[in-house]
Amino acid sequence: MGKQASCELCAQAGGEVIYRDDNYRVVLVDDERYPGFCRVIWNAHAREMTDLTGQERAILIAAVWQVEEAVREAMQPHKVNVASLGNVVPHLHWHVIPRYESDAHFPNPIWGEVMRTPDSADLERRRAMVAQLRALLQDRFQESLL
Repeated sequence: MGKQASCELCAQAGGEVIYRDDNYRVVLVDDERYPGFCRVIWNAHAREMTDLTGQERAILIAAVWQVEEAVREAMQPHKVNVASLGNVVPHLHWHVIPRYESDAHFPNPIWGEVMRTPDSADLERRRAMVAQLRALLQDRFQESLL
């Protein structure tokens, strides 16, 4: 596994990099309707979890769960969506998305039909929580290096 020039996640970070090591990176996605949306991206080009060794899969999924815990703590969502799709970008990555009953798509996936216009005050409150999420992620992943 290496890098592929034609792959968006090989060529670009995929968001604001909060943490990166030799295996994966954790990024915050700049999505105006979904503050706190994170991705955990395997650095080397791989299409599926089964392209990784058992040890690599364990490393990646442990990172996903750490991100989910931080999202729950900082963002206080109604639900967290964790998904690995890769249909559009076939590079192994996981989405960790805080969901709220009042968000634009709930109960649909964020890529589904829009159900409502979210309240701008709710979105502003959620955007304000992102600083705490960023700090939590930085702390958790720095501690994992010790």
